[in-house]
Amino acid sequence: MGLFKKINSGLKKTRDSMSGAISSMLGGYSEIDDELYEELEEILVMGDVGVKTARDITEELRKRVQKKNIRKPEKVKELIQEIVADMLRGGEELELETIPSVILVIGVNGAGKTTTIGKMAALFKAQGKKVILGAADTFRAAAIEQLEVWAERAGVDIIKHKEGADPAAVVFDTVCAGKAREADIIICDTAGRLHNKKNLMDELAKIYKVIDREMPYSDREVLLVLDATTGQNAVNQAREFKNVADITGIILTKLDGTARGGVVLAIKNDLGIPVKFIGVGEKIDDLQPFSPEAFAKGLFEAMGDNEEEDENEEAGQKDDSENLELTQSQHGEDAPSCDAEKAQGDNGVDLYGGPDQEPQAEKAQEVGVNPEEEGESDSEESEEGEEPAKEEKKRRGLRGLFNRNA
Repeated sequence: MGLFKKINSGLKKTRDSMSGAISSMLGGYSEIDDELYEELEEILVMGDVGVKTARDITEELRKRVQKKNIRKPEKVKELIQEIVADMLRGGEELELETIPSVILVIGVNGAGKTTTIGKMAALFKAQGKKVILGAADTFRAAAIEQLEVWAERAGVDIIKHKEGADPAAVVFDTVCAGKAREADIIICDTAGRLHNKKNLMDELAKIYKVIDREMPYSDREVLLVLDATTGQNAVNQAREFKNVADITGIILTKLDGTARGGVVLAIKNDLGIPVKFIGVGEKIDDLQPFSPEAFAKGLFEAMGDNEEEDENEEAGQKDDSENLELTQSQHGEDAPSCDAEKAQGDNGVDLYGGPDQEPQAEKAQEVGVNPEEEGESDSEESEEGEEPAKEEKKRRGLRGLFNRNA
């Protein structure tokens, strides 16, 4: 499934809620006036875009409508999509040029932080990069075990200590392992709490100090994981974390399970923090790099029927391909030549002909042809002058034998 298809499918609830309301509202106007802008702003606020961002969108819309001299309300939706894409653009690319580079992941418990790290590791590995995980969220119960499971699924290494260990010590060992094993990316699962800002700041300060000392040259990203289903609460969390940490980007999870996808706009426009990834499903490959254009399109345009049919067809082809690979793996790399294996038989005897004709007789019996009985019937048929029938019987027997082995 392509990037747009995944995002489009993940934004279905948001699109049905916000974009559907906008389309319905525009259908009730014959001209563009102040009342239309006011109602549009209200719909955007209800979609968790935020008051400031909703006002910015409507003001920019006024300017573009006037500049392009647009009269028809139905054209407004296209302009809103353009404004949203422009508003989200900038900073969505990861700045990870050095080897190794470091990603620190923070966020409150329950936002999907550990799961997101596992999916991110799988994404980078699929790109051919070597990844090492560091289980530095040592205070949350079972956080280390959960990250171990995801490391195994993604097929990457993990560095861990016992529960309650110093997070900075885990990061130190992870950084050392990353350098020794020539990893491309080091991902550390860090603080999962915000109830005590001082403790969080002290913990992150120690981690930064370790990285600065061991890898002063390395690029690093500090990514905050937020749960999209919490709406404006996610914006408030981002604001609080921004006050105590140098956040470089946001990972917004569970977008497929909420109608509050507009929160992406509030985070980017109100706080100035770019969105790096979005989660649009529960599968390991459902964490997608953020694309402003694809997001804006998915927010306002439903995937067409033809595209859905193409998607289903692609899924079917993928299933067929997976089944073929499974069959080949079960029978070995030379599975397509399994007919030759059958031809050799258990004892290496050529069933299609050769010195020993017994296997041919056994096969002939399996397809309902007994060579001895056939011979007798042939003599009887020849005596009765039914040679064509005898030849036809032989041909059928040979065809049956061939088709069975083929």
